[in-house]
Amino acid sequence: MYQKKKFQSTRKTALLPGYAILNLWVLFTFFIIGWIFVASLSTTSGIFSGKVLSSGFNPINYINALFTHNVATYFKNSLIYTLTACTGVILVAAPAAYVLARFKFKFGKVLQSLFVSALGIPQIMIILPLFALVTKLGIANSRTLLIILYIGINVPFTLFFLITFFKTIPGTFEEAAAIDGCSPMKTFWVIILPLTQPAIITVTIFNFITIWNEYFMALIFANTSELRPVAVGLYSMIQSMRYIGDWAGMFAAVVIVFLPTFILYIFLSEKIIAGVTGGGVKG
Repeated sequence: MYQKKKFQSTRKTALLPGYAILNLWVLFTFFIIGWIFVASLSTTSGIFSGKVLSSGFNPINYINALFTHNVATYFKNSLIYTLTACTGVILVAAPAAYVLARFKFKFGKVLQSLFVSALGIPQIMIILPLFALVTKLGIANSRTLLIILYIGINVPFTLFFLITFFKTIPGTFEEAAAIDGCSPMKTFWVIILPLTQPAIITVTIFNFITIWNEYFMALIFANTSELRPVAVGLYSMIQSMRYIGDWAGMFAAVVIVFLPTFILYIFLSEKIIAGVTGGGVKG
C-alpha cells in the first residue's frame, strides 16, 4: 500500500512540469483572445497608443465590419457552405461506413483501403485537375460546386472515423431488430444511427472547423465578393484595412469570424471527448 502511494506521488511530481507548461499556454492563449476582444471595442488610435478602451466602448466597430466591410455576406456564405456540407458528408459517409463496418462482401476491404489512402493525398495535388475540369464544364464560381467539393474532400476522414465507431456497437441490436421484422435500412436509420450520436457530433465538429477555416479551395472556386467565405473574405478585408487604417474594425472582424468555432467547441467539448474515446473501447 505504501509503495503504491509512493509510486502515485512520484508520478504526479513528474507530471508537474507538463501541467505548469500547459497552464501557462492556456493563460497566454486566453490573454491573447481577451486582448483581441478588448481591441475590437477600442479605437485604432487607442490600440497604437497602448491605451485600449481609453475612449470607451465602441461597438460601432462590429457594425462597420459586418456591413461596411462585407463581413455579414462572408459570414452568411460560410454558414451556407459549412452547414450544408457537414450535413451532406454525414448523409453520404454514415450509411457507407455502416455497410463497410457490418457487412462482409467482395472488395469491402479494398474499398476501406482506398478511402484510407485518400486521407494521404494532399489537397493541392487535386486542385489543378479539378480547376481544369470545372472550367471546361463552365461551372466555376458557384455555391453548389464548392459544397460538393467540400463533401467529397471530407468523406474519407468521416468514413474512417465512423467505421471505427460502428465496429464497437454490439451486433445484438441488429439481431433484435431483425426478429422484430426491421429491414437493414430501417435498422440503420432508426436504431444504429442514434447510437452513434457522439461520434457523429464529434466528426461534424471537426468537419465544421475544417470547412469554416478552409482557404485555398474557396480562393480558387469561389473568388467573387458574393461567394467568398469568411477565410477568403477576411484576408482580402485585412489587406484593404491596412490601407484604410481601421485596425479596430479588423479586430472586430476577427472576433466575428472566430466566435462560431469557439462557442461550438466550448458547449460541445464533452461530446467531442466522448466521440473520440468511444471508438477506442470495444463494445
